Amino acid sequence: MDPDFSIDMKIYPAKDGPFSMQDMLEHFAQLGTMRVSDLHLKAGCPPTYRVDGALRRMDGPPLDAATVEAFASVLLPEAKLAMLKKSLSVDGSFNYCDIIQFRLNCFYDSEGMAVAIRALDRTPPPVEHIGFPNAVWQDIVQKRQGLVLVTGITGSGKSTTIASLIQRIGETHPCRVITLEDPIEYRLDSRIAIVSQREIGRDVQNFAQGLRDCLREDPDLIFVGEMRDRESAAWTLRAAETGHLVFSTLHTRDARGTITRILDMFPPIQQHEIANQLSMGLSHIICQKLVARADGKGRVVAMEILNNTLAVANLIRGVKVEQIMTALQTRTKNMPGERMTTLERSLAVLVKEGKVTGPEAERWANDPLALVDALRHATRADGV
Repeated sequence: MDPDFSIDMKIYPAKDGPFSMQDMLEHFAQLGTMRVSDLHLKAGCPPTYRVDGALRRMDGPPLDAATVEAFASVLLPEAKLAMLKKSLSVDGSFNYCDIIQFRLNCFYDSEGMAVAIRALDRTPPPVEHIGFPNAVWQDIVQKRQGLVLVTGITGSGKSTTIASLIQRIGETHPCRVITLEDPIEYRLDSRIAIVSQREIGRDVQNFAQGLRDCLREDPDLIFVGEMRDRESAAWTLRAAETGHLVFSTLHTRDARGTITRILDMFPPIQQHEIANQLSMGLSHIICQKLVARADGKGRVVAMEILNNTLAVANLIRGVKVEQIMTALQTRTKNMPGERMTTLERSLAVLVKEGKVTGPEAERWANDPLALVDALRHATRADGV
């Protein structure tokens, strides 16, 4: 930390009076992280929050480069600041009053330094509060092997969903949990389970190295923060194939795109082998989006859920990805062995329940025409 600055030093001249970094972080605690998710500090713009998914600027002058650097100096330790100067971008984390954990990325653009700050509660919410459209989470927490992928754009709540699932498993099953994260977001408790959380760059060099280590550390459950490249994907698939329960994330918008993205990480000569490996190791794909609530008070999750049944596994093995939509549309009963849904059906149910408006659902649908059809046939989650 720069000795010339402290977290409570009021250096930003907002209209309502000077603000410190502590004042800005306090705003997250006041409204809650489910509503205020991010803060952006950038030279040339006022501090800007993301509230209920929309950007809102503070009432004040644009930040200058020196002020952004001063704020960064109170959020990052000296080692991270040195890394930032060298590599021009760095990830980090910051704890605020043991209530909120902040994930940071500091980088440079054409106008100077910028900081993206993501807020997370210290512990994940109960899995019942995530907003699953059916009881698929009950199937997942009973799993002892297989690959569970949670996908979506940045800020769609993937880490929260996975952390809630792992926390529930760790509360109910005596297992060995190892996570590989960049950076660590939620703190998971070693209650019945034994949990080791490893941060990339601090505790292990990279995901591939961490996965190689994992297979020698007697894990039952492995969480890989992201399948970033071919090597980490190969090790993740191997871990699932050899009898571990593995969670990971990808930045894809639907189940079919997730399978295609994994196959495209590998050269054509390997894709048939990877498809076969994926068909045997995959458990579920959950693709999620956070959608603004109709009452304007926060966001609600919409999910597409693929369960790797025998029929789906055969489609993956034969690389007939385009036919998976049929399974998503038909195997929808809320019972073990099914519990699938398309994103459009999930959105239509949210509209039927009054949680989301029709125009907002259309904005987030992957296929607007499919949403129209889903709205005609939608029933509430309770069957009404």
